[in-house]
Amino acid sequence: MTKRSDYRAALESLPPGQWLAYLDAESGLPGPRGNIELAEAFADVADSTLITLCAQSPDEYRAMCGAVGLGRLLVEGRPGSAESLRDLAGDHRWRVREGVAMALQRLGDADMPALWHLAAEWLGDGHVMQPLVARAVAAGICEPRLLRTPEDAGRAVDVLDKITAAIAGADPGLRRSEEFRVLRQGLGYCWSVAVAAAPDKGFGYLEKWAGSVGKDVRWILRENLKKARLARADQAACERLAARLEEPGE
Repeated sequence: MTKRSDYRAALESLPPGQWLAYLDAESGLPGPRGNIELAEAFADVADSTLITLCAQSPDEYRAMCGAVGLGRLLVEGRPGSAESLRDLAGDHRWRVREGVAMALQRLGDADMPALWHLAAEWLGDGHVMQPLVARAVAAGICEPRLLRTPEDAGRAVDVLDKITAAIAGADPGLRRSEEFRVLRQGLGYCWSVAVAAAPDKGFGYLEKWAGSVGKDVRWILRENLKKARLARADQAACERLAARLEEPGE
């Protein structure tokens, strides 16, 4: 038995009218860590009405649970679930945004082609990319368990390349926004996950971006070079990148 299965059993033993109180009592908040296992269990067994209610809640933990639950509804093909999830990707509450990433991973667990299709829809042509939506896509796809095939790993670095191009071309006003900072921070670890899964293609992209004059792109690369998984993938390539980043951008 796991914590997730324990919570699932606990929820199913309760009358429906007591589920929200149980979420509140077991949320782990206030505190440094919300109860992720309970959120996953809720998403496994809650009905669509309660998931929707939680997703619309002003309470951060309930909304996080609702976001994760929308991932299950997305897998089930429920109408409107993708649109609701995209709206939550832009939420100002970071735990809700994490719930969106978890929901996308749930979709990927069930159907990777569907996840790539959704990612392409959310990112659009790249010229009007919404930073928090792009961050949700990056965090959703950059999960090691989803990138076990060369094809999926390669598609992940392609998506990150597209998002990084949008970062490089962002106007000064957008760069000063909190949404842009959140996206940049997310890319500060996502590249390392994708490149570790597709090192040949991934390091090629990083070499390209190492020549950027943009301080945001160069910051993203430096942050990823701090991740041990990247060094394990190719220590020599990491050393070359670090040396290039000491040089002025091209």
